[in-house]
Amino acid sequence: MAFWDVLFELLILLSAALALGIVCEWLKQSAVVGYILAGMLLGPNVLDLVHAGEAVLRGIADLGVALLLFAVGLEFSLKRLIRIGPIGIGGGSTQVLVTLGLAAGVAMAILGQTSPAIAWGAMVALSSTACVFRVLTERAALDSAHGRGAAGILLLQDLAVVPLVLLVGVMGRPGAGEHGSWVVHILKDLGLIVALTLGFLLLNRYVLPRLLSAAVVQRNRELWILLAAVVAIGSASAAHAVGVSPALGAFIAGVMLAESPFALQVRSDVGALRTLFMTMFFATIGMLGNPMWIASHPLLVTSVTAAVMIGKAAIVTVVGVIFRMKLGSAIAMGLALAQVGEFSFVLAEVARGNGAIDDDLFRLFISVTLLTLLATPYLIAWGPRLGRAVEWALRRPGALIEPPEDEGAGPAHRDHVVVIGFGPAGSQVVEALLRRGEEVVVVDLRSDNVRTAEQMGAGGYVGDAVDPHLLHRAGVAHASVVVVTLPDMLTAAETVIVLRWEAPGVPILVRARQARFMEDLYQAGATVVIDEEQAVGRRLYRALRQAVQERAEQDGEKPDPSCEEGGGQGN
Repeated sequence: MAFWDVLFELLILLSAALALGIVCEWLKQSAVVGYILAGMLLGPNVLDLVHAGEAVLRGIADLGVALLLFAVGLEFSLKRLIRIGPIGIGGGSTQVLVTLGLAAGVAMAILGQTSPAIAWGAMVALSSTACVFRVLTERAALDSAHGRGAAGILLLQDLAVVPLVLLVGVMGRPGAGEHGSWVVHILKDLGLIVALTLGFLLLNRYVLPRLLSAAVVQRNRELWILLAAVVAIGSASAAHAVGVSPALGAFIAGVMLAESPFALQVRSDVGALRTLFMTMFFATIGMLGNPMWIASHPLLVTSVTAAVMIGKAAIVTVVGVIFRMKLGSAIAMGLALAQVGEFSFVLAEVARGNGAIDDDLFRLFISVTLLTLLATPYLIAWGPRLGRAVEWALRRPGALIEPPEDEGAGPAHRDHVVVIGFGPAGSQVVEALLRRGEEVVVVDLRSDNVRTAEQMGAGGYVGDAVDPHLLHRAGVAHASVVVVTLPDMLTAAETVIVLRWEAPGVPILVRARQARFMEDLYQAGATVVIDEEQAVGRRLYRALRQAVQERAEQDGEKPDPSCEEGGGQGN
């Protein structure tokens, strides 16, 4: 096929990916879904508009995977790994291993073969970092208990991609899974990886710093970009040359550069290349999907999709409970991570390339992944509500209206201020109230936050503010005012609803992260809602007014009347 013909078809594929990516974002779906759908529509199974050779498409897909893992390696650091905490390291590891084991066991019982079963388990074990982070951020839920837990597990999953690629890579080799021969293959690959790592380490320690520090390179932006491309693509090529997965080689090179002072610049320069080739990767994956195959196997696709999502949600929920999350938050986290992620396509491509899975199993995986990604925004939206509903169902009937008198009987606090949430905003409120001599009681999920509040001179209770027993002990019915500073708006609204039951006549002041949440909070029962966006706008306006006045005084000019107090309406 002529070069310009191939280039024109790739242009068509990219254009369709752009258009469908925009549509999916508009529909609050991940753009990755649009890229896959573009490939599926233009591929040989539907419109058949792209005829580029399989070797060309496979090469593009492999390069896209390598650049993706190179970027993941650049983001890796021991500090980041430690920062994700127990729920990330312990919970994430447990989730990946348990999901892999159970999914592989079920697949083994159905397929009767070890290699495809392990490959399927590895593919199912990962969730979508890009999709979950985007939806949680849009819903202002990234700071919630389930949002923080999901973020920690997702970061661990990203790191688990590399050993999983190594595992899946040996599954399709002759004799893999028989008499432990796969162990020999893994040990051989580990030896090659160690040798490759030492080579990258020497290059990173002695060659790259001198080259990147050279004055001629520092002056020329083009040389930086070329060098970033050479390092990213060269690492993948070097790995392929010694018989190691190019994706693994690219990841190792990224890790070697992660702690260097040049990591940020290299990450920025290779970003455009990564976006281009990753779009092509997902589009070429989509070309392998077959809507007619899905239509002819509806029961298989829907049943496997349901099994994957229910199984993953249950596993993540149990992991959350084990790591001492409240049941409602654990359920919300489980539903948020119930999908199959974009990194799983990397494993699927590796497994298909080495014969670990056949075409039908690959098509099934593509179909299941698409459906789980499409369901993700709705599951994240419904998760907290379902979690709260389960918690309420498990409580003693009537507990909301009739808190037990034996817990905190005869309220210990009267005419005090209850502050729910002791983050940056809540701590400032508490500090200001204590300076005025007010009695303050803090309610927060984190014991370290409550200890800090108590050291400042406030009272404190550890627990979830939607628990009526806890609110009764904090004396909300006898408070002069309640201040809610929770960052998660859904939790804040539910807290206000419970507060209205417990303290009908007490004013409730609530912080809103964004203006679009104000109406929901007022409907929940808030007396006053403070919108952060409006507050920031007013603060910026006051700073602008002060800066203009100071500049006018320095220049000996009369200040602009529009900047006088009350003169501007742009706040």
